Amino acid sequence: MERAPYFDEVAKGPAHSEAYWLDTADGVRIRACLWPLEDAKGTVFLLPGRTECIEKYANGAKDLAERGYASLAIDWRGQGLADRALKDPQIGHVEDFADYLRDLDAVIGLAKAKAMPEPWFLMGHSMGGCIGLRALAQDHPFNAAGFSGPMWGIGLTGLQKALVRFIAPVIAFFGLSHLRAAGTKRATYMLWHDFEDNLLTSDRQMWDHMRDQVIAHPELGLGGPSTKWVTEALRETEALDTLPSPEIPAICFLGTDEKIVNNDTVRKRMARWPDAELIPVKGGRHETPMETDATRAMFYDRLVALFDAAQG
Repeated sequence: MERAPYFDEVAKGPAHSEAYWLDTADGVRIRACLWPLEDAKGTVFLLPGRTECIEKYANGAKDLAERGYASLAIDWRGQGLADRALKDPQIGHVEDFADYLRDLDAVIGLAKAKAMPEPWFLMGHSMGGCIGLRALAQDHPFNAAGFSGPMWGIGLTGLQKALVRFIAPVIAFFGLSHLRAAGTKRATYMLWHDFEDNLLTSDRQMWDHMRDQVIAHPELGLGGPSTKWVTEALRETEALDTLPSPEIPAICFLGTDEKIVNNDTVRKRMARWPDAELIPVKGGRHETPMETDATRAMFYDRLVALFDAAQG
């Protein structure tokens, strides 16, 4: 098992970390990072959103360690230091959302090989919440799940969704599905937005921290998605909406200033999930784990309380 780079100087996570290269079942090389903890109560799988990397979740790993949990995070295919499928590495791309489950399977294999302490839990943010919900609908090793601004519906109007469905086959016919989606930028979000107009966090310190990571290591950055990614995201979120809720306890955080994912879809899912709770985050934007100190403390306290109660 080959060790992978991990940029500790910008991650600012727990003192002990182990990053590895992993090969998925379909031959894609991804990266994962473990943050082991002696006498841990369990392990939390941190599933990042689109564009994100493992370094961004190192502070969350530190918060979890302080509350008694080991953790791990993943660079999904197409982002972080994982293999990128397109000639232009700044375009976020996937052929099929089911491919992300191959990435998760590889990380579960790593966790087993490294005997990460059980029970295991899941925390999925944004796209990671979409992938996590699909994983929970299948055979999975998790006792409970937490979500932050989960991408259970993408932030498009009905007209925009209809347009995507109409145009996608035409674009595919002409071999243009790998082009960046209209209206998106090639640059990483933090590099073309100012703090004042960003939709991710209301905390200036966290914004600067995230921005500093991609400035120091541009290879971690990612721009807008491909047209194919948008088409597949729409298809997957609509398919997820038809599934019954998983039979495990869950908690979901949704900022009152959330403007990236479809809020109504999140609320409807949580309303029909019997053993689950939706927590509105007052003044929170898209990234609750990257919010103010007080919000982050609340987030990890509530998350760990759920995990403590679901020890099995």
